[in-house]
Amino acid sequence: MLSRRSFLCSVSVSLLVAPLGSAAAQSPRTVPSVGYLSPGSGSDPARLRRFEAFRQGLRDLGYVEGRNITLEPRWAEGKYDRYPSLAADLVKSNVAVIVTVGGRASQVAQQATRTIPIVMSVVIDPVGSGLVRSLAHPGGNVTGIGLMAPDVVGKQLEVLKQMVPKGSRVAVLSNPQNPGSAAQLREAEIAARALALRLQTREARTPEEIETAFTAMTRERADALVILQDAIFTNQVKQIAELAAKSRLPSIYGLREYVEAGGLMVYSPNPLELERRAATFVDKILKGTKPADLPVEQPTKFDLVINRKTAKALGLAIPPALLARADAVIE
Repeated sequence: MLSRRSFLCSVSVSLLVAPLGSAAAQSPRTVPSVGYLSPGSGSDPARLRRFEAFRQGLRDLGYVEGRNITLEPRWAEGKYDRYPSLAADLVKSNVAVIVTVGGRASQVAQQATRTIPIVMSVVIDPVGSGLVRSLAHPGGNVTGIGLMAPDVVGKQLEVLKQMVPKGSRVAVLSNPQNPGSAAQLREAEIAARALALRLQTREARTPEEIETAFTAMTRERADALVILQDAIFTNQVKQIAELAAKSRLPSIYGLREYVEAGGLMVYSPNPLELERRAATFVDKILKGTKPADLPVEQPTKFDLVINRKTAKALGLAIPPALLARADAVIE
């Protein structure tokens, strides 16, 4: 039998423990964490602008960092071989969603996990790259925003032909490690035949190989240049624009940053808008929609931007039709 003192002590302990147990059962909901896998550097202003556009997209949807969402950015610093360890780290961190920039980052993330949803922000030919079953029905853990860059390359060649009507030899810089390069090259060949152009394909995977490629273009007397969409090239915007100017190669690119760095022309969708759109996919997934049920979006608007100063330095007169078509002209 319990003594009166023992009984009162047990009652006191029970009263003290009960509220604590109840509080533990009602612990705050865990704040979801979103990973962000980028090929660039966290100190690169252009890459940070894109990341900030994604963050702004989340803020517009009511997400506040530290309150109802946390972000886990990982930067590959321009090296594809860093992707596996960075993706594995995000999986280990148990993030709710992984946002990937570019085709190779998306492929590596998918290899790292088939359960965590992946939102690709810009991927060339996501079906051909094996990331989704179809644009309308992705069918797996990957969805987001695709970029049918093969179609864009044909348009870029048309614009380049207008700017350099007497040119017949066009160099094409590609990265063979990019899963979308082959499709872009196929489309470039089709467009080149229709425009009576001869392509000179050069490959590069590193800044050193980019330099070597430009040396070859000069030796082969290319009349103009198309830079295919690639994350590694995006990290070397300044180098590529300077080499194009030094080689006196009229060039067309897929990102406005090239033109701002001194490149001649860009024809592409707005990457900041694509990053903001990626946030809407994250929002839907966090609210319960499966990525397999979210159709892949494609950009519908493409901007033409021309650097007038660079055209003048190259001795090119910008055709009135191109000026009228341009969304912006950099003086």
